[in-house]
Amino acid sequence: MSITLLGSRLAEPGTEFVYRGESSACEGCPYRKQCLTLEEGVRYEVSEVREGGQVLDCAVHDEGVVAVDVEPTSVKANVPSKGAYAGSKGKLAGPCPHTECPSHEYCEPAGAEFDEEYQIQEILGDPPHDYCALDRELTLVEFAPSED
Repeated sequence: MSITLLGSRLAEPGTEFVYRGESSACEGCPYRKQCLTLEEGVRYEVSEVREGGQVLDCAVHDEGVVAVDVEPTSVKANVPSKGAYAGSKGKLAGPCPHTECPSHEYCEPAGAEFDEEYQIQEILGDPPHDYCALDRELTLVEFAPSED
């Protein structure tokens, strides 16, 4: 578990986000050391909003930031079906231009990169699409949370 500062609008238990790193607006901020504590590209879930913490002004978040506890969380993704089973490693099949497809968010999921391998935590089954426009045989899986 990590403590960080997060925009007040996002500071609810269960909220998931992918940490994208420092913004140019962070330069000179007195809270940088408390805020920029996470690993870039990792998907996190808010586990708790710190009680009694004050809302701090922020150049990025219009309603300020508050202290929260976060943990890396799993990522749902489509991977090639061949060799996909719980406990194995999986990779994304590659970019897909078909943004209207109901599976697009799983073929290009926030929090997973194309050239990385991830531990498959669970097989979720068939993807939400009826057919793949790129003729890929895919399985919907849950990648295990990243380890800090």
